Parts: sequence; structure tokens; C-alpha cells
Amino acid sequence: MPSHLSADHPAAQPPGRGSVDALISQTRRLKGDVDAVRRDAPSDGLDPQERWQRALYDLALHQLSDLDEHLAQLRDGPPPVPSVPGAQSAARTAPPAPRRGSLLSRVGSAEWNLLTDEASWSGELYRILGRDRTAPPLTLDELPSLVLDEDRPRLTGMVTDCLVDAKRIDGEFRVVHPDGEVRTVHMMGEPVLAADGSTASMWAVLRDVSELRRSERAVGETRDSLQRQRQRAQSEHRLAVELQEAVLPPWRGSLRLPHQGTETLDLAAHYLPSSASALIGGDWYDALELADGETLLSVGDLTGHGVAVASGMATLLGAVRGMAMAGTQPGQLMSLLNQLLDATVQPALGSAVCCRYRPETRTLVWAQAGHPAPLLFRSGTGRRLNSPDGVLLGATSGAVYAQAEETLEPGDLLLLHTDGLVPGRSSTAAVNRLLDLAPRFDGARTAQDCVRMVMEEFGETEREDDACVLIARVTS
Repeated sequence: MPSHLSADHPAAQPPGRGSVDALISQTRRLKGDVDAVRRDAPSDGLDPQERWQRALYDLALHQLSDLDEHLAQLRDGPPPVPSVPGAQSAARTAPPAPRRGSLLSRVGSAEWNLLTDEASWSGELYRILGRDRTAPPLTLDELPSLVLDEDRPRLTGMVTDCLVDAKRIDGEFRVVHPDGEVRTVHMMGEPVLAADGSTASMWAVLRDVSELRRSERAVGETRDSLQRQRQRAQSEHRLAVELQEAVLPPWRGSLRLPHQGTETLDLAAHYLPSSASALIGGDWYDALELADGETLLSVGDLTGHGVAVASGMATLLGAVRGMAMAGTQPGQLMSLLNQLLDATVQPALGSAVCCRYRPETRTLVWAQAGHPAPLLFRSGTGRRLNSPDGVLLGATSGAVYAQAEETLEPGDLLLLHTDGLVPGRSSTAAVNRLLDLAPRFDGARTAQDCVRMVMEEFGETEREDDACVLIARVTS
């Protein structure tokens, strides 16, 4: 086949085997390294980012395999081209068909002589275009008959620009095989000029890029899926944050309840988000002056993260406030909360502690549902209150919750928290870490100072779950 540069120049010779063999060895080593990384990468088929990464690994491996085959073809030189279409000797010496999963290895070439109206095709081009090797090669006028209707104008335009304006061809079109299979073909070509500068023929290389385009689509689809998932996550996060901010108490710093009277509680609280997840959890804290002059203190945690959990937390906290304002005592309140959670469409588990403080007698009546007990600090020492019976909310239908009573003294400090406050510790170890703060609490002037001490101790710790802390200091 004449060179694509001019009809008079000799064809280029293949490079030396040694240099190409070295490239083949490097390619195969790189392929092995990529395959090893791909095998070690986690993939459960559910995470959009993992699916996108897997698609990229597969595409890279396909391309490296094709590079390996291309280099081998470059080293070995072109296969024999039949001088007569359908000749049996050429058919016997033709190389085997490339592997089915190859992306680019199916490469064919052709030249169309405009002076004699003759065409010359390589054996591989017959496979690419789905033609019988015993049939004559198609002319440029006949070639569009193999192409999908919507792609014919593109092919015709590329060929016309090449023949008339001597523009290079670089484009794709789809062909239909006799069995109905549609393949994507990439065509690169140039005009071959005669001595007088006119176009004598057109030379082209055609590649079957169907698998490559399929792999690229897979990468694009998984990337788009990942982007959509991230956008949903960002939207859900914003919504959950807004919902949480709307539900949790608006006060910052210290608060005194009840607002009237001399026997009050100095209150401060803090919410700590998870460092392992961008999603908002179901932790809450609350302090509310009730209609009868008592003060409601509560903390809780609904399992899970996201908008649905934040919405569920808002429902529970609203129910706690409403029932407490109506005079429901902590034990009965927990039983009703359990019924509420048990009746929700979305199954969930939660834990909570609920306290009512009577300022005139400094009495604390409280109940808990599978939650860490409040910690009482007095005169530089601390202890955990003995928990009344109470299972997790939503765990058992018809559960009954006991309640306990504790008399407080001026200067006492009560700490309520969720179980994520001291991460990586057992329940007992976490409580001990908090109780170790007793001497420091004894020297604190306000509840806000105590919260600041807790943050200094645990606020910078990596935590997998959200947490919150509520501190109440008895004043007189």
C-alpha cells in the first residue's frame, strides 16, 4: 500500500525489536501494578465513588492491554494483505481475530484510488466493518451503505473535505453488521497527492472503538452518579443542619431557669458533630421552663444519620416538650415516647434521659431509656446516679419505665451527655474520664466554664458519632 504522504515515498519500516520489546515489558509491568491496586481496592457495588473508581481501573487495564497488543503489532510488522479479495492463501495466513474485550486492538487500513476507482482493504478492516472477506472492498461511494442513517452525513462530509480541500479525516461513525450489531468506528485518513498536486487517492486507518466508548460511558455514568450522590448528600446535610438548628434550644452560653425566683439552675450545653461523617446525627439536648415552675432537662440520641434521623429527632423532642409541659412525669413520658417510636413507619431505636427539677425542694425526678445516667458532682467529687429500669426506645412494645428521685444541694453540678462524648471508650471508662473532671469543676464559677472544660478535654477527639453535653449547676 503506498504511503499516505505521497505516492512516491517508500513505506516506513518497523522499529527494532529490542526497543519495542522493552516497551512491551514496561507496559505489562504497569498493567500488573494497576491490576494489583484494583484487586486491593474496596468494592461492595453500593458506594457510587467505589463504582466510579472500579470503572476507571477497568478502563485503564483495557487500554494497557490494547497498548500491549499494538506494540506487538508494531514489532512484528503489518499482517499480509491479500492481493485478490478472498484468496485462500491470504485467508490461511491472516492473524486470528482480536480478543472480544479489546478496546482498540481491532485496527484496519484502506486506500481508495480515485484514478482507477479501485479499493484496497486490509484483512482486519473486513472484520471491523462486518464484511465477508470474499466480497470485494467497497468504494467510497458504497461505504456509507454500512453506516447508520444518522451518521452518514458525518462520514460523507469528512470524505468530501479530505478529497476536495485536502483536510485530514479524524472522526467516528457507527456501522451495522449483518447480524444487526452496531459497532463504533474511528477513522483517520489523509489524501495522497499526485505529482501535479491533485488528489490521487485517499488513505485511512480505521479502528473499532466500541469497547473503548462503552468503557468511557461507564466511567462517565459512574462519575455522574457519584456527583449526583454528593449533591444529594450536600443538600441533605444542609437540610439536616437547618432542621437541627431550628429544633435545638436557640440559647448560646449560659441560661438560668426558671427565670423567676432565687432557686435556679445555671445551664450550658454544647453539640459536637461527628468527625467521621458529614451527616447530621440524631443527638439532642434541651432545657425548658415548664408551666408549673419546674425545669425540664433532657438529652437523647436517635440512631442513624441524615435528614430522616434529624426529622425523627425533631419529632421526639417536640413530643418530650409537649408532654412535659402537660405535666407528664418522666417515667410515663418515656413509655409514651416508646409507643410513639414503635408506631413510626420507619423503624428506629433511640435512647434518652428526661429530668424534672423542682426548684423549691431542689428535687430531681428522672427516668432513662437505655441511656447513660446523669453524673452528679459535689464538693470536688463525682458519681453516677443509680439508673432506674428502662430499655431503648423502640426496642420493645409496651415497655414500662421506672423513675428515680435525687435531692440536690446548692453548688451541685449535674452533667447529662450522649454516649459519643468520650469516643473509643467503654461505658464505664467513659464515665470515669468524665468523673475525673470533678476537681476542675469544683473550681468553676459557671456551667459554661464547665462545658468549656469538657470541650478542652474531649472536643478535639476524633469521634465516629455525634455527641452533646448539658450541664446544670444548682444556684441559690
